[in-house]
Amino acid sequence: MRESSLEKMEGEKRPAPYEGLFADGHLILWTLCSVLLPVFITFWCSLQRSRRQLHRRDIFRKSKHGWRDTDLFSHPTYCCVCAQHILQGAFCDCCGLRVDEGCLKKADKRFQCKEIMLKSDSKALDAMQHHWIRGNVPLCSYCVVCKQQCGSQPKLCDYRCIWCQKTVHDECMKNSLKNEKCDFGEFKNLIIPPGYLTSINQMRKDRKTDYAMLASKLGKQWTPLIILANSRSGTNMGEGLLGEFRILLNPVQVFDVTKTPPVKALQLCTLLPYYSARVLVCGGDGTVGWVLDAVDEMKIKGQEKYIPQVAVLPLGTGNDLSNTLGWGTGYAGEIPVAQVLRNVMEADGIKLDRWKVQVTNKGYYNLRKPKEFTMNNYFSVGPDALMALNFHAHREKAPSLFSSRILNKAVYLFYGTKDCLVQECKDLNKKVELELDGERVELPNLEGIIVLNIGYWGGGCRLWEGMGDETYPLARHDDGLLEVVGVYGSFHCAQIQVKLANPFRIGQAHTVRLILKCSMMPMQVDGEPWAQGPCTVTITHKTHALMLYFSGEQTDDDISSTSDPEDTKETE
Repeated sequence: MRESSLEKMEGEKRPAPYEGLFADGHLILWTLCSVLLPVFITFWCSLQRSRRQLHRRDIFRKSKHGWRDTDLFSHPTYCCVCAQHILQGAFCDCCGLRVDEGCLKKADKRFQCKEIMLKSDSKALDAMQHHWIRGNVPLCSYCVVCKQQCGSQPKLCDYRCIWCQKTVHDECMKNSLKNEKCDFGEFKNLIIPPGYLTSINQMRKDRKTDYAMLASKLGKQWTPLIILANSRSGTNMGEGLLGEFRILLNPVQVFDVTKTPPVKALQLCTLLPYYSARVLVCGGDGTVGWVLDAVDEMKIKGQEKYIPQVAVLPLGTGNDLSNTLGWGTGYAGEIPVAQVLRNVMEADGIKLDRWKVQVTNKGYYNLRKPKEFTMNNYFSVGPDALMALNFHAHREKAPSLFSSRILNKAVYLFYGTKDCLVQECKDLNKKVELELDGERVELPNLEGIIVLNIGYWGGGCRLWEGMGDETYPLARHDDGLLEVVGVYGSFHCAQIQVKLANPFRIGQAHTVRLILKCSMMPMQVDGEPWAQGPCTVTITHKTHALMLYFSGEQTDDDISSTSDPEDTKETE
C-alpha cells in the first residue's frame, strides 16, 4: 500500500512531456523577438531615412535654390519657416536660407532664391531692389539704420539683403527700405548684376555687341570677378568655398571646374567689356595651369580683348606659383572669404612667362609626335621628380587618403628620406647633356637638374637666390629668362629647404636643351611627373599670362621682383 501511494505521488509531481516543450517554445519565441525586433526597427528606420533622402533629393533637383543638407550647423540656427531652433537641416548656398527638414518643401515654395537674370528688361540696370530674408544674419553685423548689432537675440530675427549683405533690425525695417534700390554693397565692383545679363540677352537678340556702353553705367571701377574652384584640390575645401562665393556674388559667376571645364566657364568673359574681367582660381598650381591653358585657347579663338587677369587662392600642396604672386603658401580658412575678395580688388596686374616644354623620344623621330607641355613653375629631372612620381602613383590608388596638406608633405618627406638611402638618380651628369642658349655646359657630379621660371620651389624655398654672402639677382617671372640649378641628391634638397645649403647654380638662359642619353629617369613639369626614357627636352618661351599680384604680405625683396603693373595692359 505504501509503495503504491508513493508511486502515485511521484507520478503527480512529475511534469508532463508537453509542458517542458511549451516552456522551451516560450524561451525560443522571446529569444527570436529580442534578436529580430532590433533588426526590424533598424531596417525600418533605414528605410524611412532612405525615403526622406529620396524626397530631399527630389526637392533639391527641382528647386531653384542651391540646397545642401547638413548634420550639424556650425552656429545657432533657426528655421526660416517655423522659426524653431534647429541643429540639422538644409541650407541654400546661394541666398543663405536655413530650414528644418520638415519645412523644406514649404520654404522652397515660399522663398525666392537669387535671380541671375531679371524677368523684365525694362530699366534692367536700375530696377534691382533689396532682396531681404529674415533671420540667421552673420555674426557681428550691424543695422544700417540704428548702427546697433543685429542677430543678438536667441530667435529668428532681423533681415539681411542677399545681394548687398546689409542687415537691419525687425523694428527698423520700413517700407522705404523694402522698396529701396540695392547698390550691391561692398563688392559691387566684382558682382555681375542680374540686370546687366538681362540687358546683354536683349542686345544679343538685337545683334548688338557694344557692351562697353552698357557697362559704363556701372562705373569705371567695375571689374567683374569669375570664380573657378576645384572642389577636389588639396584639403577638399573647394565645395565650401563655392557656396560662400555664391552668397557674396552672383551665382552665375561661380564655377566648379570639375563640373564645368575652364574653357566653357571663361566664355562668360565674352559678355563683359574689353580687358575688364578678373578670375580667381581656387586650387593648386595644377588647377592654375589648367585655367591658363584655357586662356591660351581664347587667344587662338581671337578673343584677346576678353582675356582676364588671374588671381590665385592656394588650395594645393606646394602652391609655389601662388606664393610667388603674393597669395601665400596655402589657404585653410584663416581669413574670411570677404577678405579674399578685398585682396583681389587691391591686387595689381603683372605678367607671367609661360614656356613650351617639348620632349622628343630618341629613336622615334618619324613615328611619334613629340610630347608638349606648358610650364609655369619649373621643370626638373632627378630626385624631386622621383618624389613627385612616387607620391602621384600612390595618390592615384587612394585619392581619399591625400586630402590633408600636412599629410601630403609628410609623404614627400618619406620618399625623400628613402631616396637618400637608395640614390636612384646618381651619376646624372654621365647620363645627360645640358645646353643653355646653344652652348654646352660641363656638369659636376649631380643627381638632379631644375629649370626655374618662378622664384619659389619645393613648397616655399627661394632656390635661385639661396642664402649666405653670395649675391645673385632675384629671379623674375617676366624677364624671358630661365634659371638652371643642380642638386647633389635628396639630402641636398632637404638642406636647401631648411636654408643650410645652396644649390649648384648652372646659369640663366632663354632656351634650355637637355639630352637624356640612356636609362629611365623621372621628370616633372609643374608637379606632373612621369618616367622618361632616352629623349631630348627643349624648353622655349611660349607666351605671357596676365596675373594678379597681391603685395599685402610680401617683403621688400618680393616686391622688387615683380613687374611694373602698367606693363600688363599689353598682350601678346
